[in-house]
Formats: sequence, structure tokens, C-alpha cells
Amino acid sequence: MLRALRRTRHDARMRWLILFLMGPMAAMAQEAPRMIPRDVLPGIGREDPRRLVERRDMPWRALGRVQHELGGRCTGALIAPRLVLTAAHCLMARRSGNLVQPGSVHFLLGYERGSQAGHAQVVSFRVGLGYRPTAGSPPGADWAILTLDRDLAPREFTLPLMATAPAPQAPLTLAGYQQDRPEVLLADMGCRALGITASGMLLHDCAGTRGVSGAPVLMERPDGGWMVAAVASRASVDMAMGLAVTAASIAEALR
Repeated sequence: MLRALRRTRHDARMRWLILFLMGPMAAMAQEAPRMIPRDVLPGIGREDPRRLVERRDMPWRALGRVQHELGGRCTGALIAPRLVLTAAHCLMARRSGNLVQPGSVHFLLGYERGSQAGHAQVVSFRVGLGYRPTAGSPPGADWAILTLDRDLAPREFTLPLMATAPAPQAPLTLAGYQQDRPEVLLADMGCRALGITASGMLLHDCAGTRGVSGAPVLMERPDGGWMVAAVASRASVDMAMGLAVTAASIAEALR
């Protein structure tokens, strides 16, 4: 049934692919803690495939909310006991347009309705080469690695980075904290990779709106484990489709 659902969604979205590439892209802004009408949610489309997931199970237990003291909120994932992967634009101060200070950023692991499995403060971060909060950054630079002030989980409850980009049609999952339901973790578990753009970004048909920026685009291994295939960066204005920075390109930059 899940495979049939994925095929149906893929066929419908491929008809819109050319229009999407030619049309406007909406930057994934930091979420506001309020309910938003469905008709103003970019990145979702007419039918909402997102579902609640159990934060205590993998891979969800490696996810958390990234927030800074100036009000910005996004999603992040533990890729090591003390390292969090998110989007670089999540670290931008809205008023000044500059990157915030590391000490103002917090990671709430397993956040749900005001509680969390763990909390840590960021002591430093690294963003993609050439990333600028203002316009003009290289498309693949919208990523950040946050270093926390303490370990939040053992390594077996973290998510490794994929060494290669997912092949077209590979099944994917996107989960994060989103502006219409900011207190819970929502996931689209029936999406796919559509291909790699000329700029090296992963194009996918996963549903996710504001607040899901920085969330991991996940891929399940044959043994049942999970890996980060990419990190959510931008979404379409009017359909479930988006661009993400591949984990392979991030891993290469970290070498």
C-alpha cells in the first residue's frame, strides 16, 4: 500500500516538476508558535500526508528543536552525541540579518508540548562555505553543524550522514517541527528523491512547511537503521516539493 501511495504521489508531482523549477521558491522561515491556516502553508500542497510520530523511537528520538533567544525556531538532528545538523539560515537574526551568537542557540532533543528528552546550549557552529545570511549564498551552503556543551545521547541514537546522494526514486522521509503544529513532530513517510539539480541540491517531493528547515531528509537502510540523506533547505510555494543540501556534500566539506 505504501509503495502504491508513493507511486501515485510521484506521478502527480512529476507533472508539476518543470513548473516548480521555473517558479518561485520559498525560503523555509523560522516557525511561529501558532496555528496557521492550511491555505497559507508553503511546501504542503492540497493533500497533507504528514503524520504524528512517536518521539521515543528511532529515527525520531534523534530529532529536536533548534531555537535561539531572538525567537527563531527550526528543526535539527543529532549526528553525533554532541553535534547537531540543521540549516544555516535557521541561525539568522531576523532584524539584523546577521548570524546569531552561538551561546544564544539551544537544542531541545525530543521536544514535545513543552517537555524534552534533553537540552543543551550551543558553544560553536560551522556553516557551509560561502554561506551569507543575505542573498547570494551558494545553494549548497545552507547547512550548519552545531557543537553542544554536552553529550545528549549515545552514538547508537544518532543519525549518520550518507556518503552518497540518494538515487532518483529512492524512498525518503522528512520529519520536523512545523509552524502549523509547532509542539509535535510531524513526518511525511511516503516521499521520494526526484534527482540532483545542476547546483548539487537534492530535489524531493516530501511535504514540509516553515519550521521544518534544518530537518533531516532520512533514508532507511536495508538493516532497518536510518541515515541522513540531506538537510531541508527550501520548499515550493504551492506543492509538496523542496530542495535539500545532500549529506554527502556536507560530509565532503567536513573532511
